[in-house]
Amino acid sequence: MNEIGEYIISLSNVDKYFGTNHVIQNFHLNVRQGEFLTLLGPSGCGKTTILRMIAGFEDSSGGTIRVQGERVEDKEAFERDVNTVFQSYALFPHMTVFDNIAYGLSVKKVPKSEIKERVKEMLELVQLMGFEGRKPAMMSGGQKQRVAIARALINRPKVLLLDEPLGALDLKLRKQMQIELKRLQKKLNITFIYVTHDQEEAMTMSDRIAVMNGGVLEQLDTPDQIYKHPKTKFVADFIGESNLFDGIAKPAESISAHMENGTIQKEFTVLTASGIFPLVQNVTEESCSVTKEPLDSGSGLPLTVCVRPEVMKYSKCPVEGFSLSGVIKNVIFVGSQYRSLIVMDNGYEVRVNRIKPDQTVSEGERVFLFWDLEDASCIFQRKEG
Repeated sequence: MNEIGEYIISLSNVDKYFGTNHVIQNFHLNVRQGEFLTLLGPSGCGKTTILRMIAGFEDSSGGTIRVQGERVEDKEAFERDVNTVFQSYALFPHMTVFDNIAYGLSVKKVPKSEIKERVKEMLELVQLMGFEGRKPAMMSGGQKQRVAIARALINRPKVLLLDEPLGALDLKLRKQMQIELKRLQKKLNITFIYVTHDQEEAMTMSDRIAVMNGGVLEQLDTPDQIYKHPKTKFVADFIGESNLFDGIAKPAESISAHMENGTIQKEFTVLTASGIFPLVQNVTEESCSVTKEPLDSGSGLPLTVCVRPEVMKYSKCPVEGFSLSGVIKNVIFVGSQYRSLIVMDNGYEVRVNRIKPDQTVSEGERVFLFWDLEDASCIFQRKEG
């Protein structure tokens, strides 16, 4: 495991305008030493802009950017102790692999003997020994990407910035390079900040993921927590497959006394357009301040309940507490699982994933939906004012 320590990159109140377009809005982010952090989000969400501002290729419109505690907004890109790897590789086609990797050291007038030793070290690290005399045109996409990474790493940066570096590779090679990048990052204990729109890639490689949407940080957390406990509706919908139920939670009896840190475990009945179901949730005063409603609000708490397809269940008979039912539209075998699509009476389509086929029901048959209460994730909706 990496030794993850103090923050090496800090962004505070960072804004970015392109003309009148406010692309980054009051952005805060702290990146730990030795961490693999991924900026994840759809195209146009601002993740590459964040990376370029850290690198010094783009000026911020406001806020503070620090590298190892030192403000860098007024420093040129070459003065910052960070290096960037791009999707396009940006290798010099007329140079050999050796000369491409050595380029940064040559510019700095590092002695030739040291350059030779450090290039050899990088070639071993990226497993390209014997390729030093080749030119980029003679190499595969994965090999070129490893040369680009070696060229960035040879300068021994404190932080390596990677802007969708695997985007141009085919699926099989991309997966191989994901493992390779993670291996390099662990071996070197260098902070990686990685940009991608690929959810699986982010979940596979990252220590933490910063999910972005419209220039705003929606959630910063571990892959496990982001998947199991999304904090916003956008995150729940964007990460993986989700069944989302918007509704109102009416409080029932409290099923336990006050817990630590002002948290109360409450039982709710959730009313949605799809039906009614129970919810058990740890509720804090802070979460209720977001909704602007008290814990025992008679009007109910507006919320979204997220149930992942792999924990969704169905039965041929009604299940106590749940009034959700629909008709099986189709069942499709997709490699390792069977995916069922169930159309509810209000037209909402629910996805259910199973490892094994269910021989007891067939397409066109009505089923009743339910889940284990601990498998539902609750997102209280923010009220304005």
